[in-house]
Amino acid sequence: MSNSPNAPTDRRVLVVGSVNRDYVCRVGSIPRSGETVLGGRLSIGSGGKGGNQAVASALLGAPTALVGCVGDDSDGRALLADLATAGVDTSGVRTVQGVRTGVAFVMVDDDGANAIVVAAGANALLDPRRAREAVAEWVGEGDLVVVQSEIPVDAVVAAVEEAQRRSARVVLNLAPYRDLPAVAVAVADPLVVNEHEARALLRRAGDGCEATDMAQRLGSLARSAVVTCGPAGAVVASGGRLDWVGAPAVRAVDTTGAGDAFTGALAAALSRGADLLAAVRLGVAAGSFAVGRAGAQASYPTPGELPAIS
Repeated sequence: MSNSPNAPTDRRVLVVGSVNRDYVCRVGSIPRSGETVLGGRLSIGSGGKGGNQAVASALLGAPTALVGCVGDDSDGRALLADLATAGVDTSGVRTVQGVRTGVAFVMVDDDGANAIVVAAGANALLDPRRAREAVAEWVGEGDLVVVQSEIPVDAVVAAVEEAQRRSARVVLNLAPYRDLPAVAVAVADPLVVNEHEARALLRRAGDGCEATDMAQRLGSLARSAVVTCGPAGAVVASGGRLDWVGAPAVRAVDTTGAGDAFTGALAAALSRGADLLAAVRLGVAAGSFAVGRAGAQASYPTPGELPAIS
């Protein structure tokens, strides 16, 4: 894997995660169980939590590489091209013969809300050995390793363990929620979850907004924690204190990938030496920008686009 040039103060960002081709259909409302609805425009774009977060980080100037798997098909080739265009080092993305690239089937309603089903495809073949070797090769002390859970759990754990051995900083986005060993969660700095994922991790029921309380509890399970709350912003638990970062008012066009914009932007800020609160502010700005545009990676900002909403 090639080492991207970076400014002396920049740390490298290695994203270990999924890569999907997104097939997106606009609908008036998300269908209920057993219901058929007529959709509108179909669009195709690049996504996957790993790919999204890598693109969000690279577009904001961080030296970023991605470790993942695609199939030997047109979807895989399109994903690699889009990642490279965004400035992501894709030399760690393996092309697997005889397996389809991961695909996400996305419905977006008139309010910008979505429902997503993911067929993992080649993402399921990202094994712990490959994850561990990539981290060992690409990162050193102070660099960042960003992981999510759209890949096999043992690959997530391997990446986190190797990052800890290399004294790298772990950004763990536990999305979608899956059970991880407590020791893997404990090294996250930060652990990034939305309210649903926070409740699952804490084994709590209910839909009420308890983000501050949940962030405080999660801050005792990880080195630091961030609970994202959609249009309300995010809560940060770090160093024994809690901070609320509000989000600007934005008309939602498509919320697909907004959480990944947040995490990738956060990682980019941390790579430049920002403290966690400042990194969360950039993440909120990037996520808010993204919901105002259609698509996942296609909606992510460059540095010059953020001041308009920050």
